[in-house]
Amino acid sequence: MAAGLLALLDDVALLMDDLASATKVATQKTSALLADDLAVNAKKASGYASERELPVIWAITKGSFINKLIILPFVFLFSYFAPSLIVPVILIGGVYLSYEGAEKVLEFLFWKNKKRENKEEMTEKEKIRSAIITDFILSLEIIIIALSTVQDKPFGVQVATVSIIALIATVGVYGLVALIVRMDDFGLSLIQKYDGFLRKLGIFLVRSLPYVIKGLSVVGTVAMLAVGGGIFAHNVQFFHHVSEKLIPFLGEILIGLFIGILTVAVVKGFVFIKNRVTQT
Repeated sequence: MAAGLLALLDDVALLMDDLASATKVATQKTSALLADDLAVNAKKASGYASERELPVIWAITKGSFINKLIILPFVFLFSYFAPSLIVPVILIGGVYLSYEGAEKVLEFLFWKNKKRENKEEMTEKEKIRSAIITDFILSLEIIIIALSTVQDKPFGVQVATVSIIALIATVGVYGLVALIVRMDDFGLSLIQKYDGFLRKLGIFLVRSLPYVIKGLSVVGTVAMLAVGGGIFAHNVQFFHHVSEKLIPFLGEILIGLFIGILTVAVVKGFVFIKNRVTQT
């Protein structure tokens, strides 16, 4: 009996070691998307009145948990019964990420003023709904990429690893979002209560918040292009050869930008044709 118990404990230890190793790899592979998720949601959760910031973040967090509960069973079923469909789904996600990244670059370079003119005010509920939809798309991509890193592992390890990544993508990301958007309030508290170094720190935190949000936005855009391009570089032979001839990270960004610009052109073309048909 003792020998059987020791063998069981040894199996559990090996399983936990395998799970820890798989989770580490999956976290590394999804880190760019997690950074993008943080950047996007920090931007979407900012700009509210101080008393509404935490309730808005909590509403988005609850939506994110629901997203994970929808996505995880769906992805696990795909992985178990139709694993060959994982790569096409990942490529579709790569197109979306490249499109989003390229659109942000083009908006900054050419459409910044036009976007500002056409921007409509959204209600709080509409902004929360928009943030939850964005979270759904990013969560799907994070989970699929995490799953792709553990395809050679037992199904139980796959489920546990991807579930941990999904939890990090909600608790970790939105916890940091809450800290970021409340940074100015914390700084204001320091300014009002203290003098000297702490007061200067408070002033620094208040003044830094807009730059932190902008910086995260830039990081998020680069991350989307890099992850989108990386998906094609790792799964499509042609783009793999192209990336080998360039600096790896830069090559993935350029591939993502190329695919994204093509997608933007196709989308704009469809919208143009649709508008012309509607007018006639």
